[in-house]
Amino acid sequence: MNAQTTIRKILFITVWLCIGGGMFTLLLAAISKKNKGLCKDYHIAIKGAYNNFFIDKKDVEQLLMNTTKGNIKGRPVASFNLHELEQMLEQNTWIEEAELYFDNQDILHVTVIEKEPVARIFTTEGNSFYMDSLGRKMPLSDKLSARVPVFTNFPDKKRMSGMDSVLLNDVRVTANFIVNQPFWMSQVAQIDITAERKFEMVPVIGNHLVKLGDGENIAQKFNRLLLFYRQVLSKTGFDKYKVIDVQYKGQVVASNYAGDAKVDTAQLRKNVEKLLQQSRDAQNDTVMRAMPVTGKYTLEVDSASAPVTDLPIINNINPEKHNNPNPRLSISSPPVPLRDGGGQAVKPKPKQMEKKKPKAVMPKKPAEDANGGYN
Repeated sequence: MNAQTTIRKILFITVWLCIGGGMFTLLLAAISKKNKGLCKDYHIAIKGAYNNFFIDKKDVEQLLMNTTKGNIKGRPVASFNLHELEQMLEQNTWIEEAELYFDNQDILHVTVIEKEPVARIFTTEGNSFYMDSLGRKMPLSDKLSARVPVFTNFPDKKRMSGMDSVLLNDVRVTANFIVNQPFWMSQVAQIDITAERKFEMVPVIGNHLVKLGDGENIAQKFNRLLLFYRQVLSKTGFDKYKVIDVQYKGQVVASNYAGDAKVDTAQLRKNVEKLLQQSRDAQNDTVMRAMPVTGKYTLEVDSASAPVTDLPIINNINPEKHNNPNPRLSISSPPVPLRDGGGQAVKPKPKQMEKKKPKAVMPKKPAEDANGGYN
């Protein structure tokens, strides 16, 4: 039994050694054949998120020929350094990623993923460049003009400061949101950068300016603006207000004045008091109403906490409690003291308590005399 077991083990090992040797021989033959083989053909595929195609197949072909210093087709497969070719292609301004490989038919496959701009930026000096989704600067293309959000008045500096980097990141965040929203891609004409490094959006439809602030919580700001479009401007018209401010959390502030025009304090007081009175009168009204004011009014709404499809009712609130544009204005005034003819303050006399008369008086019972009768 021991001898038979040993023979079986030897046969088993021998069989596996033969199989392994055969596979190794075939592998060496395949490698030798591939090294001696020639590139029969090549296929180039370009992919882009928005199909802009700032680089075409001829550009990729030319880059490969410059690196290989000759034709691609007909060259020995062993002469291609695929890793080096991939790195060369990825150094191009418009190429994000490249992948090269040979199939078993000695055909070279080249796949290129193109960089996609998300914004076009105009500087204060009139220069212009693209920016990709990661915030990297990209030059303009002679072949195609990308349809992306436009930002103006960006600082034109050779070396950006820390504040410039923060501003560029705000542009990146805002642009990435807009390009992924078909409605805002159609509605946003351009976004201007103010001297305070805030964003002001110029719409395609409507004669108004939208103040967005910085790039923080930009999705919530656009959601509040969309809510205001649906519930207010869809009824009043898109030219009703000159300025719409959505930069404050949980509210939309609309103004009839363009810019920062001064508002008469007395008139604004009357308008706010009128607004509050209208709000009190409409407390039991379940239909949303926007209360227009000559100065400014505030609508309390926070679409960041509720989806846009589930539209809440907008209630008017006291502007003083939520970033009042005129914080010095007080709704309630102190009582005016009474004065006599000499100008001296007179304290009002307290009202004397009046004796309350009973509503009904019962007649007195007559007194009984000594004889049992009544007087």
